[in-house]
Amino acid sequence: MLVGRRQTADGDVRLLKRGPGWRAADRACSSILDPLGLQYVLYPSSFGVAGDPWFRQADVVQLHNTHGSYFSHTALPFLSRRKPVVWFLHDQWALTGHVAYSLDCERWRHGCGSCPYLAEYPALPRDTSAALWRWKRTVYRHSRLTLVTPSRWLAQLASESPLLRRFRIEVVPNGVDLSVFRPAPRPTDRPTVLFAAADLADRRKGASVLREALARLGDLDFDLAVAGGRPPDLGRPVRALGRLDEPGMAAAYAAADVFVLPSLAENLSNALVEALACATPCLAFDVGGNPDLVRHGKTGLLVPPGDAGALAASLRRLLSDAELRGRLGDGARRLAERELSIELQARRLAALYGELIAG
Repeated sequence: MLVGRRQTADGDVRLLKRGPGWRAADRACSSILDPLGLQYVLYPSSFGVAGDPWFRQADVVQLHNTHGSYFSHTALPFLSRRKPVVWFLHDQWALTGHVAYSLDCERWRHGCGSCPYLAEYPALPRDTSAALWRWKRTVYRHSRLTLVTPSRWLAQLASESPLLRRFRIEVVPNGVDLSVFRPAPRPTDRPTVLFAAADLADRRKGASVLREALARLGDLDFDLAVAGGRPPDLGRPVRALGRLDEPGMAAAYAAADVFVLPSLAENLSNALVEALACATPCLAFDVGGNPDLVRHGKTGLLVPPGDAGALAASLRRLLSDAELRGRLGDGARRLAERELSIELQARRLAALYGELIAG
């Protein structure tokens, strides 16, 4: 793996930018282009990847999230003519002028511009979204890519995108280690609701809507646990779990009676995958890839997007019906075993790689 930020001592993971010369060139370009709003347009080190021994030895190159100030997509035509390139899309960035999630904006279908979400990640200092959309169009026209999305939702958007519909698109759901994320006996006192996200302060994760829903449940006796950093103000006492490693998160999911995901936009939530594997019923908004995982009435409950009242009513229903929670939890684990193992994800990707290598 060649990465933008190395967070492990694993020898199979290296920084993409090797050597002070590449870093200096990237800084020089960034200092000129970033203030102009020309986000990620040129990092010379991205072209240098072609000379990396790992790239030269590879049969297939897989990209993951490449927006993050360390890779320039201007290099895609150059790289994709040397190796088969599979791009695993984790959000909408590849098909918009700049945002990772377009929310209610449909401008990506026609060229962006007049962006209503300049401050959304990755933020722009000025509205260059139309120019960046056209830059992506030019880059993709000269690239050879195979796209993989974990959700049917994102695959559908990619197939409708003027930028991406030229490419082959496959759906491969995220997998999870079912030996780590597995059911465990739950405490038998009062029920626990778990809310977790990598960035709890992200508006997209819906903490404000959850707070509104919880305000309607003041008559119910339950614990509220929050994992993923400093908890937001949810209007009632919470048990703050902080940031947990995989075994810790697995224990939190397994101990919870309900996992609630009030996100306003999602691709295929790893948190949902992990909760399902732990046989925990899930409650989420009917957005993005959530319906791929939360099969209404089978593995959890779906409610209309952003509807705090419906979220509260469904949470009340789950907390008041232990038999329903048990049935949904059993269905959740069965779904994980059937469709969401890390081994199945690996086999699906390996089969795709084999096709590309065979030509």
